[in-house]
Amino acid sequence: MVEDLADRTRDLYAEAEARLLGIIARQLAAGLDAPGWVERKLAAIQQLRRASQAVVDELGKAVELEVFDAVASAYNEGHRAAVAELGALSDDARRLVDDVTPNAAAVDRLAQETVDVVTSTHRSILRAVVDRFRAIVAEVTATPLLGTGTRRQATQDAMRRFADEGIRAFVDRAGRRWQLTSYAEMAVRTSVARAATEAHMRTLSDAGIDLVIVSDAPRECPLCRPWEGRVLAIDGLTGERTVEVEHAIDDGRMIPVRVAGTLDEARLAGLQHPNCRHAVSAYTPGLTVPEQATSDPAGYEAGQRQRAIERHIRKYKRREAAAVTPEAQRAARLKLRQWQGAMRERLAAHPDLRRLRHREQPGASNLPEQRTEATPEQVEAARVWSGDEQSIREMSDDELAAAEGSRLLDDRARARIEAEADRRDLDDLLGRVRPGGTLAEDLTPFSDTELARAFGHLDDGDALRVMAEMDRRDLATRLPGVSPDLVGLSDHDLAARARGADPDTLALIAAEAGRRDLLARLFPGGQLLGDLSDVGDDELAWCMQYATSEELFRIAAEMDRRDAVDLPQPADAGDAVEDLLADRDALAEAMAPAPDPEDWGRLTDDESFAAEAAALAAAHTDEDGDEHDERHTITRREARALYDEYVYRQYLQAEDDCNGYLLNKKAKTAGINPATLFSGPARIAYARASDELKEWWAEHGRLTQAEFVEQVTGKSQRWADGARKNESDQQGKR
Repeated sequence: MVEDLADRTRDLYAEAEARLLGIIARQLAAGLDAPGWVERKLAAIQQLRRASQAVVDELGKAVELEVFDAVASAYNEGHRAAVAELGALSDDARRLVDDVTPNAAAVDRLAQETVDVVTSTHRSILRAVVDRFRAIVAEVTATPLLGTGTRRQATQDAMRRFADEGIRAFVDRAGRRWQLTSYAEMAVRTSVARAATEAHMRTLSDAGIDLVIVSDAPRECPLCRPWEGRVLAIDGLTGERTVEVEHAIDDGRMIPVRVAGTLDEARLAGLQHPNCRHAVSAYTPGLTVPEQATSDPAGYEAGQRQRAIERHIRKYKRREAAAVTPEAQRAARLKLRQWQGAMRERLAAHPDLRRLRHREQPGASNLPEQRTEATPEQVEAARVWSGDEQSIREMSDDELAAAEGSRLLDDRARARIEAEADRRDLDDLLGRVRPGGTLAEDLTPFSDTELARAFGHLDDGDALRVMAEMDRRDLATRLPGVSPDLVGLSDHDLAARARGADPDTLALIAAEAGRRDLLARLFPGGQLLGDLSDVGDDELAWCMQYATSEELFRIAAEMDRRDAVDLPQPADAGDAVEDLLADRDALAEAMAPAPDPEDWGRLTDDESFAAEAAALAAAHTDEDGDEHDERHTITRREARALYDEYVYRQYLQAEDDCNGYLLNKKAKTAGINPATLFSGPARIAYARASDELKEWWAEHGRLTQAEFVEQVTGKSQRWADGARKNESDQQGKR
């Protein structure tokens, strides 16, 4: 099923070997009969090394891509083969198994192991080429001196032997030297077989199938012959045994099955060795009928003879490529035709054999075919398709973009690229939002979308800051002069929108940029500046739009500090009402009263406003044009408002003078508020007042609201006389 997947890798090494042989042959043949041939050949070793190094470098690049593709394809072939065998499962179960993503990590591991094994021989290829070249030069130099032949004959003989041996750059643990092409083919074929088998067994195990049956392959080898048609367990106990399993379609019915051992046990005994033709498939109890295995030793011998003929054909094709003289080329071509005739005779005698012409080709007529180099998109697509998550993480953004542009990827592979791109975008965003693990001081450069995406990755304290920033943006969208559609954009998006914008849009963008600059400067870290002394009045007023209640108090305190004036000393004329009015007038004068209404009324274009200002100015002027005294224009309503201030001042003064003893024992027990004693009927106040307070009233007086209004406005009040009589009566009772 996956045997042909290794062919391309074998052809790559065959082409490389042919190229190297051709390089050596051409280098030796140049100036073969000229004097000083030995010196020139030894001096050309560096040139030979560079040419060989170029071949090996290109070979390494091509092999890595081919091996990853081959192993990934083999793994998927094994996976699909297992799904096809699950006919006894329900449609839903088969669909579930078919949707399982092949184990990318296992594919990558198998492929990388194979690449490492195969390319490990590359280090010794150059050494083998250079050493063989030196040996041939030395042999050719010695032969004419011994009188056993000409230099040309010696060169041809040495190259013929080199072509027969091939580039043997690998020695296994048994001491056997492997030819480069044979070793690469064996390693890759073994790897793709492992990948297909592992995917096959993994998929069957996931579906709950733990028994498999070995196929009956033609021309089986002696190692595999004992296992043909036998049932094996995917895992479990080793050794031959009989197990009871449930019938596949007859629920509750148990049937005995003879198990020859486990799959690993059979492999250790030789089953599924390199180039093995046997496969295993799902065994369905009660439905699968084991085939009667037939032994074919003669077929095996015939197949082995065909392999030998193929080796001879390849041998003489290599001799032809390495020929230095025309005579050697003709001799190699004649022997090649003889062995090709032997192949035709073998196939005629054994019709069951198939001629595999690709196994006879070390190269394309000894001239390696033009190979289309893999594009960067194809290379990166292969890495995405066959690699695991770590492989994708190690790819750069440019490599992922190259893979994305390839048509080789399916939807699942593209989803992996998108997931990795999203992960990188999130990491980049968190790196900008939380540089050094600490939330950025200024959050205004980030868009609403970016803050929302990072929100789930922040701790509680940082999350509160982000929520405060979002609240501030919601508030900004309702403020005049702010464009709502620009508030939620990042600085990058804002700059992008500015490119090519019309003048009106540019003005809005500039205003938004200025707003963000002010926020970043006046609210670092989302909090109002600690020191407001250097903030201008206009900017301080602008801050009030975004300030919290506590920050508003700070702004107000700063404004009070700037607008502070020297307040006059409290009046102390001995009359509480006169003192109150005098303090009121002094405070109004100290606070710089507004200019004449006629002056500021003229500054407006509103005629009605100007008319009202003129009328107000007239109200403050008498018939002679003199301004009225503001004290004499106090209305009863204003007087009642002033009375509250009078009462409060009297209460504070009395409490200070009486050391807090304002209530008698009974009133204090009843929980009376002492402030209520300074207004209302005198009889109630004196009934609750302490002796100290009564003495204080006798000295400073106690006015009811009617008395206060009468005194302030100069207009008599009908309740004032009664209030004075009650006060006098209460004083008389003392």
